[in-house]
Amino acid sequence: MSPARSLVAAIPVRNEADRIGCCLRALATQQGTCLTHAVLLINNSTDSTADRVRAVIPCLPFRVCVVERTYPSPMAHAGTARSDAMNVAAAMAGPDGILLTTDADGVVAPDWLARTLAALDNGADAVCGRALIDPAEARLLPACLHDDDRAEMAYATMLDHIHDLIDPDPHDPWPRHTEHSGASIAVRVGAWRQAGGVPPLPLGEDRGFLMALRNVDAAIRHAPDVMVTVSGRTVGRARGGMADTMARRLIRQDEMLDESLEPATTCLHRAQARAALRRLRAMSPFTRSRHEAGRRLACQLGLPLPYVIGVTQQRFFGMAWSQLETASPELRRMPVRRCELDMHVRQAERIMRQLLASRSAACV
Repeated sequence: MSPARSLVAAIPVRNEADRIGCCLRALATQQGTCLTHAVLLINNSTDSTADRVRAVIPCLPFRVCVVERTYPSPMAHAGTARSDAMNVAAAMAGPDGILLTTDADGVVAPDWLARTLAALDNGADAVCGRALIDPAEARLLPACLHDDDRAEMAYATMLDHIHDLIDPDPHDPWPRHTEHSGASIAVRVGAWRQAGGVPPLPLGEDRGFLMALRNVDAAIRHAPDVMVTVSGRTVGRARGGMADTMARRLIRQDEMLDESLEPATTCLHRAQARAALRRLRAMSPFTRSRHEAGRRLACQLGLPLPYVIGVTQQRFFGMAWSQLETASPELRRMPVRRCELDMHVRQAERIMRQLLASRSAACV
């Protein structure tokens, strides 16, 4: 990574007087490298957050841009604030710069920046880190929350492993993780711009941004060694966020798993279709083999052949896949009931054994 390249962090902040100091000090004590700027977009705050920020600025080794905004109620959420913060940061970073974002209650690891830049140097356009609950605060949460989270994460990892075995991503090799948290995302300005920036969604702007990056074939690395700790509070700043989820689960276990998870058999079908589309796009046009492959994929997706062939001509693989995935009745998202998780785990284990056995047989 060129030392002249600008590294700008964008942080949405709302009523974080008690935590913003720790967030900034962690960014200030990075090993081996340093941010150029940090943009703090303080929005709709009613506490002394802005005063705390200004008090710590003289002690920081990077420049800080404080932007204060009051959004109307329908727009007063983290999606708007992160989107605007990234816009300001991109203008500072320039076309060859790197944008990073974290949360105001986050404390990045001392090697967070160095490991993020290493992943970018290795060819990534964007890097997703892991967000872990602060250990001291995690100990205050009941064991049932930790048990549910571990079970859900383990199943998510199994599904991701199925995708890796069928449709491996050279930019995101195993081992990797499955998180897309705004607490730790880095992206090249060019990729950020091509994806259209962070969508100002009221909930899940981080997932929406990663989806937009995938649609333009950005190389995304889910780096397991890039980490940030976040608060384990159950009264959060973002409605529908992690704090709300924990507060709800303290009262009663969720009936369904996270919406990104699905039955293992559907995951297998999805991964196979995605790999088939990738092979189809790599074939020479107007050949019999390509037509036959297109026919098989159309049958697999339950879609008309002319529609599938038309979609495959999209400029980006990610855009073509998104269209087909959305249109296919065979890939409709099916929720997973928590009470049925053990059954789905067994199915996932069986699928992985079969895939690994097939891989071993192919190598003989």
